[in-house]
Amino acid sequence: MANIIPREIVLPETQPETEWLCGRAVQKVSPRRKHAELQLWLGERLRAWARGRGRVGSEWRFRIAPPGDVIRPLVPDLSFLAYDRMPDAADADWDTPLVAPNAAVEIRSLDDRVVYLEDKIATLLRAGTHVVIVVDPRARTVVTVDSESRRTFSLPDTFEHAALPGFHFSIAEMFAELELDIPR
Repeated sequence: MANIIPREIVLPETQPETEWLCGRAVQKVSPRRKHAELQLWLGERLRAWARGRGRVGSEWRFRIAPPGDVIRPLVPDLSFLAYDRMPDAADADWDTPLVAPNAAVEIRSLDDRVVYLEDKIATLLRAGTHVVIVVDPRARTVVTVDSESRRTFSLPDTFEHAALPGFHFSIAEMFAELELDIPR
C-alpha cells in the first residue's frame, strides 16, 4: 500500500494557536508581558505604515505552501500582507490566506525552541515572504532574515528593510517600552 501524502495539513484552532513546524503540530508559547508589549508596540507602528498598502494582523493564521510542499498553518506574531498579493480575493479569502505574508514578525519568548523558529523562518521564506523579523527582548536585538542575508540591529540602530520601504523605528525607543514606570 502506497503512502498517501496530504495536500494540506489541517489543524484545529487552539489558544494559543497550533502551527505545523518540523513535521509536527506545535502549539505556540503563551506570551508574557514583554512579548505582548513589544507585539503591540511594533504592531501599532506597522499598521500605521501599512495604511493603503495592505493589512497587518496579530496572530493571523496563514496557510503556507512552499513550492512542491504540503500546505500547512503558520501563525506569525505579526504579519503584513500587501493588497497586491491577493488583488482579486474576496473578503473571506483574507481570513486565512493561502499566500505567505510579505513580512512576518516573531517575538522570542523564553520557552521558544530555536529549531522551531528556524523551521518557521525557512518555510516562510520558501513560500514567498520577503522578510522575517525576529525580536529578542532578552538580547535587545532585532534580526531580519530574507532570501539573501541575515542582519542584526541593536542599540543605537534604526530598523529599516527594503521589503518595507519607508518603515523604520529606533531600536532604543522600542526596547525602552519594556521599562516599568510605575507611579509611586
